[in-house]
Amino acid sequence: MFVKEKSSGDLIRIDPVDVLVLADPLAETVSGRRQAGEEEQDRDEYRKEDLIFPSGESFPKCWTEPSYQLSKAH
Repeated sequence: MFVKEKSSGDLIRIDPVDVLVLADPLAETVSGRRQAGEEEQDRDEYRKEDLIFPSGESFPKCWTEPSYQLSKAH
């Protein structure tokens, strides 16, 4: 899965094993590989708040806010 870093616009490849971490609202970071240059870069940690979908859309709140279900009930 690819996501985009807000500040640079670079694509970040999230390995399949890390997609669950991306969707976990308790996880603040996710491992990925920057897709810049001709060679794939080493894995690095990225703050989820600094990432968006390649289309420019933000991640769903259920991926980023641990209290999402609580706020939805009110």
